[in-house]
Amino acid sequence: MRNFKTLEVWQLGMELTKSIYLQTAKLPQKEQFNLIAQLNKAAISIPSNIAEGCSRSSDRDFKRFLEIAMGSSFELETQLLLCKSLGYFQETESSISFENLDRLQRKLNAFIQKIK
Repeated sequence: MRNFKTLEVWQLGMELTKSIYLQTAKLPQKEQFNLIAQLNKAAISIPSNIAEGCSRSSDRDFKRFLEIAMGSSFELETQLLLCKSLGYFQETESSISFENLDRLQRKLNAFIQKIK
């Protein structure tokens, strides 16, 4: 069993999730049950799956949860692109989110490759 709190990818996922929650609080109320819920769900899914994977006894199972976390990061990226195209986020907010997401995806991919 691994200590997920010490993993850089989990820490980055938590930071990204916090920033997404702060950003979605600024979205129009009409998006509460649609885009806001989807963004928050995709964001929290990333560190949650990393943490759950740490409880698994085999590297194969752990890797699978890391891959699920990667899938959630792509889902989040898609939703952020939609928010950007709808003009919901200011340019500086969206560029920071995309930079943080890209960094997390690169680190997560490298971690997955290391476990193979």
